Amino acid sequence: MKTFGNILRELRKEKKITQKDLAHMLKLSESTIGMYERNERQPDYDTLNRIANYFKVTTDFLLGRTTSYPEPMPADIDEDPELSLWFKNIKDASPEKREELKRFWAFIMQNEKNRKNGDK
Repeated sequence: MKTFGNILRELRKEKKITQKDLAHMLKLSESTIGMYERNERQPDYDTLNRIANYFKVTTDFLLGRTTSYPEPMPADIDEDPELSLWFKNIKDASPEKREELKRFWAFIMQNEKNRKNGDK
């Protein structure tokens, strides 16, 4: 039977992210992720849920109680660690910075729309 640590390591490697990246995304220390993967420590209930949500699996799957693994969505943002980290940083940004990013995105979308309309 696979252990939580083995399963966590496999999921992390499937996503091609480092322990440091995963720690940052889950707001944990890199050493905590390492201890989980070496089965030196077990997460508390809330952390286990956050890990399951991040990897889009059940807590039963993480704990090795079931082998049912959901099929990943091909266009899932979480498959791209850089995008996932970028969106997390946006979420953690100040309201002013988020508003600035919204205006910038609206500008980009308007330029794209204008370009497409000019091509017709």
